[in-house]
Formats: sequence, C-alpha cells, structure tokens
Amino acid sequence: MGRQIGALLWKDLIVELRRREQVLSLAVFSLLVLLIFNFAFDLRRTDLAAAGPGILWVTFVFTAVLSLNRAFSVEQDRGTWEGLLLAPIDRGAIYLAKLAANLAFTLVVEVIAIAAFTTFFDLPSNVLQLIAAVLAGTLGFATVGTLFAAMAANTRAREVLLPILLLPVSVPVIIGSVKATAVAFEGVDASTGQYPWLGLVLAFDAIFLAVSFAVFEYVVED
Repeated sequence: MGRQIGALLWKDLIVELRRREQVLSLAVFSLLVLLIFNFAFDLRRTDLAAAGPGILWVTFVFTAVLSLNRAFSVEQDRGTWEGLLLAPIDRGAIYLAKLAANLAFTLVVEVIAIAAFTTFFDLPSNVLQLIAAVLAGTLGFATVGTLFAAMAANTRAREVLLPILLLPVSVPVIIGSVKATAVAFEGVDASTGQYPWLGLVLAFDAIFLAVSFAVFEYVVED
C-alpha cells in the first residue's frame, strides 16, 4: 500500500505544481481574511492572546474548507475518478494519499497565513506550542474533511454540502485547537495548560482517522 500511496500523492503534487492554482488562490484568500481582521481590530499586545487564536483559526478553517472542496475536483472535472476507482488500487490508499495531499496544501497556506499574521499583529510567545496546536488541529480537520469531500464530490452543491457536513463534526477539534493556540499566545508560564487540549485534539484525530479510513471504501461506492 505504501507504493500506491506514494504514487497517488506524487500525482496530486505534480498536478498542483503544474497548475499552481490551489495554493496561490488559497494563499490570497487567507491574506485577504487577515487583512480584513487587521482593519477590523486594533489589537494591543495585551489583547492579542484573547483575539489572536480566533483570528488564526477562522482563517485556517475557511481556507481548509476551500482546499477540501477542490480535493477531488481534478478527477471529477476530467472524468478520471471512475478510472481511479476501477484501478487495482486499495481504496484506503486513495484516502491516505488524498489526506496527505490536503495536509500538504493546507499547511503550506497556513505557513503563509502565520507569516502574514506576524506582519499584521505579532508572533505568539511560544512558537513551538503554536506549531503543535496547528499541526494537531489541521490533521483532525483534514482527516474528516477528506472523507466528507469524497461524499460531496458527486453532488451538484458540493461547495455548500461540504461545510454543512464538516463543521458540526469537527467542532471538538476546532475548539481544542483554539484553546491550545491560546495557551501558546499566553506564554511559557501557561505551557502546562496546553497539554489537555492537545490531548483532546489528538484523541479526536485518532478517532477520525480510524473511522474515515474504515468507511471510505463504502463512501465512494456508487
């Protein structure tokens, strides 16, 4: 299965490198969201810990939803999705490859968004805690989002259906990620307060990954 995952992931990365549409459009969108927040809030350094995590995760969630909506669009638009399903490839490999591609695209855009956030506002007190919170939250959101993106791909209203399905289910991951990010903004003295929230997010990551991997085969069946 490892070779199949590598081949499928390489295909998605090569397609994106040739088009450069997804990452560029998502980066512009995230910068626009942060620019709006920059004009909407005149944050002092003391207010950053309260508003910063929310600003970041609103940007991350909206960007991730747009990215997930396009996860299966290439195959759907070119009519190659049926061929991919008919190929002698494990359905779990398709899911894991799509998940890895979604994670890669989303994390690239999140790095750009964090750099822009630092320019507009300020950098959190503990960068390592921020990285841990972003990685854990993004993994959980992308894990369940990839499954729902596959479910919504064959519908006409996939742009509307995906957030309706995804956001209620991913609420625990979003809440835990925001809380863990807030601890990173508060400083080193509050570092011990991040572990329960990170543990919650990682627990949901594991549950979402196991369930999504198990049911993906049935989701993509006609």
